[in-house]
Amino acid sequence: MAQHADHPAYPVGLRLSGRRVVVVGGGQVAQRRLPSLIAAGADIVLVSPSAKASVEAMAAAGEIHWERRRYEEGDLAGAWYALIASSDPEANRTASAEAERDRVWCVRSDDAEAATAWTPATGRSEGVTVAVLTGRDPRRSAAVRDAIVEGLREGTLAAPHHRTRTPGVALVGGGPGDPDLITVRGRRLLAEADVVIADRLGPRDLLDELPPHVEVIDAAKIPYGRFMAQEAINSALIEHAKAGKAVVRLKGGDPFVFGRGMEEAQALAAEGIPCTVVPGISSSISVPGAAGIPVTHRGVAHEFTVVSGHVAPDDERSLVDWSALARLRGTLVLLMAVDKIGSIAQALIEHGKAPETPVALVQEGTTAAQRRVDATLATVGEVVRAEEVRPPAVIVIGDVVALGTGH
Repeated sequence: MAQHADHPAYPVGLRLSGRRVVVVGGGQVAQRRLPSLIAAGADIVLVSPSAKASVEAMAAAGEIHWERRRYEEGDLAGAWYALIASSDPEANRTASAEAERDRVWCVRSDDAEAATAWTPATGRSEGVTVAVLTGRDPRRSAAVRDAIVEGLREGTLAAPHHRTRTPGVALVGGGPGDPDLITVRGRRLLAEADVVIADRLGPRDLLDELPPHVEVIDAAKIPYGRFMAQEAINSALIEHAKAGKAVVRLKGGDPFVFGRGMEEAQALAAEGIPCTVVPGISSSISVPGAAGIPVTHRGVAHEFTVVSGHVAPDDERSLVDWSALARLRGTLVLLMAVDKIGSIAQALIEHGKAPETPVALVQEGTTAAQRRVDATLATVGEVVRAEEVRPPAVIVIGDVVALGTGH
């Protein structure tokens, strides 16, 4: 059949669920293309005397049917689609001729001009399939695909839902501070929000990217009146969701790591409001890592414990067993503990922790203002005052402090 290079390919989405697809060849091309065909629900027959280990695993799992032999005339009978990708040029030509004769759409990995179909560079993001064709330049297709998918995932390419979006609230963990460390799902939900209620410790730079119509509410400035702060935030979430808005509660770190996210989720559930929880990168591990401190290390620490330090050890409200923590040999990570670190260090020493145990304080971790201050349990109270360490700061206690690139 004559090929017309000046005519573009006609893009179409094939619905292959339950329909016969034949793949000739079990090499690298099959390894790359089979997962998408499986995801499409196709009834896949692989014809090949051998196959890559990962392809063989697909057959062993029952995801494809494998005919362990060379291609034979008639193998494409009843097929809706064929992928010709064997290492045998003659078999590829013969199979392609059979596809042409029987009007089976056929992709040729070895000769795109002889094919009746081309495989686009595809990507997916939250129910959207992106397929890009640029003729004979597959690298450009992949580059365009990647740019579009990245934009959709990060929310920089705004494509909000208009038919299926359900009003509700998303509790989004914004990560430790660097806007690049929010999850792609969190960033996408931000781009689709009508209302964003943001914490002081959330990635504030992301708010500048929001469209003008998005209402941004600073949680610290919600009028509390007769309500406690958290109750007022819960009320605001409920009010905007009941008004039919898509609401994002943007929190620092992870919503459920000292973030009171469960209180908000429970309040929403009591009102019958749909709630989605989007985990975030917790500052308890990301901030030490950004400062060159591994919270665990082979031969040094086999566990790490994350503790809230907002209540002093001698406060009757404290739920922390400081004597048990002092006996641990691993790493202690303290959040919200800058103003209590002196009394915390004293309690740990009194319960048997060595005074010379290394301590690092990482202020404004992962941001441009990040700084690290080192001390020991014996000196940390005075060092915090002398160096004027201010919240937010993550405090790491243990031998891992003496390791890493930042020490």
